[in-house]
Amino acid sequence: MKTLGLVVPCYNEQDVLELFYTETIKVIGALSNQYSCEIVFVDDGSTDNTLSIMKTLAMKDPAVRYISFSRNFGKEAAMLAGMKYTVRFDYTAILDADLQHSPDLIPEMLRCIEEEGYDVAAAKRVDRTGAALTGKLSDLFYKVINAVSETKINSSAQDFRVMKKNVVEAVLSMPEGNRFSKGIFAWVGFNVKWIEHEDRERAAGQTKWSFTKLFRYALDGILGFTSMPLKLSYFCSVVFLLISLIALVYSIVRNIADPLYTSAAPLLLAGMFFIGAVILFVLGVMGAYLSRIYAEAKGRPAYIISQTNTRQKYLEGE
Repeated sequence: MKTLGLVVPCYNEQDVLELFYTETIKVIGALSNQYSCEIVFVDDGSTDNTLSIMKTLAMKDPAVRYISFSRNFGKEAAMLAGMKYTVRFDYTAILDADLQHSPDLIPEMLRCIEEEGYDVAAAKRVDRTGAALTGKLSDLFYKVINAVSETKINSSAQDFRVMKKNVVEAVLSMPEGNRFSKGIFAWVGFNVKWIEHEDRERAAGQTKWSFTKLFRYALDGILGFTSMPLKLSYFCSVVFLLISLIALVYSIVRNIADPLYTSAAPLLLAGMFFIGAVILFVLGVMGAYLSRIYAEAKGRPAYIISQTNTRQKYLEGE
């Protein structure tokens, strides 16, 4: 019998967690003749009763595991911790607890992997229900990152997926602390089956993704998978040189055409401001990358576990 681990990142999901468990356990039950399944809830420092509900579910169901962080480290850290535990399984599934990712799709994902020979079966969003502005900003982000990065990311790709063991091992082999999983999933490659999926409405509760969090996530993606911003200084230098030449030619022609015109103050002032803007922009880009190098050099863990009912060695990659 093959093994399947479901990684479920959770942050303040007390309103939906039991409903998620009820719906997911039906799917697992239908697969019980073929797969030995475990649900791995990862509590990302929730401040509500999420952890208590996890513990209650674990007490009545031995197939439920929970990992609780000491504080909120973010969804990327939660997925990382879950995958470190499920890497020993034949298959790993990742899905959200809010039921926007339908557990009913998991059997089809497994079928695509086992019968059609794919390494990964991943959901591809076909709509953005109730998120018109967010959807447009997301589309813009993927257009930008795909234009400047060698790693091409499907703009409709979701974290919702089922992966073979070797794919999870490849994902975990990437050591960076500032993780952008959509980019990592694309970078490691493998044969991916895309399955169209319509996001459901949240079963309960509110989204935990604020505009600020989405912006930081997008910035991690751009800085993590392209060095193009560092090269902008070259383009700015070329533009500055052209403007300087144009200004020089303009000054010469103007003085020839009007010998009485001798004031260069406006041109000098504009040039000084332009140079200052270019310098500040280039320093800002360099600072963004240096801050990431600083964070990586410190070598801090991506998360800290405060409580778990799993064996600690599985979470340490042993």
